[in-house]
Amino acid sequence: METRSSPMPGADRAVGGNAGRWLVLACFCLVACDGPPDRTPTLGDANVATGRRLVTDKGCVACHTFPDVKWPRGGLGPSLHDFARQGLIAGRLPNQPGVLMQFVRNAPGLLPGTAMPAITMTDQEARDVTAYLLTLQPR
Repeated sequence: METRSSPMPGADRAVGGNAGRWLVLACFCLVACDGPPDRTPTLGDANVATGRRLVTDKGCVACHTFPDVKWPRGGLGPSLHDFARQGLIAGRLPNQPGVLMQFVRNAPGLLPGTAMPAITMTDQEARDVTAYLLTLQPR
């Protein structure tokens, strides 16, 4: 039987300890950072006024009411008067710009069975509508 001698006494036992130290170091590094990189699309180039116009042009007003759109005023979907203060979209998705941009374009893709239809719009239009919706707060 061959035995290995370690250059440092107790080094064989320390292998598990080193793995533990690496794990602690990795956890510390994760805690020290701000989390995963933010992959949410920016709304910096969004136009709130265009978003307001689009909720009429795209037919959102057929089902929803908006605080600054007097007619038409749909009643099938929920009122969006204080949408910016709601924590969830459709009661199930986090109310975050990236999620909302996807939802306004393809609600059934995110929530199968939802009554909200997919709506054809460009990325820019989705940004504009999202920016508008995120301004809606009680007055």
